[in-house]
Amino acid sequence: MHVILGCGTAGYLAAKELSELKREIVIVEKDPETIKTLKDAGFTDIIRGDMTSKQDLKRAGVEKADVVLILTTDLDLNKKTAKAVRAINTEVMVVVRAGIYSTEKEFSPEEADVVIYPSNVIAKYTVSHLDEIEPKKKLKKLKKIISEADKGIAIVTQNNPDPDAIASAVALKRIIEKEGKTADIIYGEEIGHEENRALVNLMGIQLIHISKVKDLRDYSKIALIEASIPGRNNPLNSDIVPDIIIDHHPVDKKQLKGKYVDVRPEVGATSTIMTQYLLHMDYELSEELSTLLLYGIKTDTQDFTRGATPADLNAVAVLYPKANHDLVAKIQTPLMSSETLDALGAAIKNRRIVGSHLTSNAGFIRDRDILPQAADYLLKLEGVSTVLVYGIGKDVVHVSSRNRDTRINLGEAMNTAFGDIGQAGGHSTAAAAKIPLGLFGGVKDKGSLLRLVEEAVGDRFLKVVGAGEKSK
Repeated sequence: MHVILGCGTAGYLAAKELSELKREIVIVEKDPETIKTLKDAGFTDIIRGDMTSKQDLKRAGVEKADVVLILTTDLDLNKKTAKAVRAINTEVMVVVRAGIYSTEKEFSPEEADVVIYPSNVIAKYTVSHLDEIEPKKKLKKLKKIISEADKGIAIVTQNNPDPDAIASAVALKRIIEKEGKTADIIYGEEIGHEENRALVNLMGIQLIHISKVKDLRDYSKIALIEASIPGRNNPLNSDIVPDIIIDHHPVDKKQLKGKYVDVRPEVGATSTIMTQYLLHMDYELSEELSTLLLYGIKTDTQDFTRGATPADLNAVAVLYPKANHDLVAKIQTPLMSSETLDALGAAIKNRRIVGSHLTSNAGFIRDRDILPQAADYLLKLEGVSTVLVYGIGKDVVHVSSRNRDTRINLGEAMNTAFGDIGQAGGHSTAAAAKIPLGLFGGVKDKGSLLRLVEEAVGDRFLKVVGAGEKSK
């Protein structure tokens, strides 16, 4: 049973909420006009009396009540009432309102269990509404840019798009289509990872390779998603200024150029950002889109163990009931190619462990997506907390790393190690780099090239992370 002592505006609203929750309510009020208003509103258990009177409090059932609410604007009255309630029932939960300008404790723990400070409530209410207003304002600006497109919009994603990139690109395409425009999803190199290929094939996602695009200027607008700097792990020329940039990877924001920029390193996946957009649009999430976005968040946070935030988990709570989990299971268990198996075998065989750090050479590879698979696998090795795997491609050395050592920010370490000789970046727990083979002086002998790469990659990385020299 809930007893409300004094039923002004706050008391009335509390009574109304409790009534909707089907809770038993007893009200103590002395003002005849207020009592009449309460009765007109349908409240029946009302005692006309003095909320500081022990006799009236007993009539209201305070002795056996679960909760007592004291919500008047009169601080002195609330204090007297709280003491009167405690004199009758020391176990009941007492919720009391403090003074309108109070910011410090007005009641001792013995007098009240919960103290409501109006100024704090107003501040929290204001901030919560800002959290709603800002995304809507962003979405309004995004829609304006989309509406200006008189031809199609190019959605450009990573060179080797992962599930988060693919899902985010599809979500943006759906938003563009909802606004009455058309869009193509464009990527740079290849979709090599077995799971990524399974995702695209099983869900029938239409992607266009950049080689099939005659001229990006044929599109009205360019959107860069799951990447933020043109030319860095995406097929855009570095001199292009995208109209739209949406990403979650850490980046120097001074380098960002675009009409609309939404880069949030504080969330675990770009799919989370896109889910928020769709929810603010009141977009009806289909099974297809829910499955894609859920899988994007799931993979980029490594099953919610890497960088997952409340925002990511809130998005998952919305997507999970709508997603096709049988399809997710099929995507997660694709057939492994013989090339992937060979490269994984080479990475296991060539591993070098220094302390808790492991580096390995996967040899000559055609598919760079083999490397993160190998890195994820080797990170499971007992005693290993940081892994770096590299392989030699057609004209570059590809590097992939994984980390669970909280003392190391992998993205920063990779940039320090390889930023001056190639491209590097990523998160604290997952990062990648790409180094031009031209740096190795045109060495043609494979054995010599592998040794040079090991010195330039493995040794350089171990030095940056402060690993010792003894290896096994």
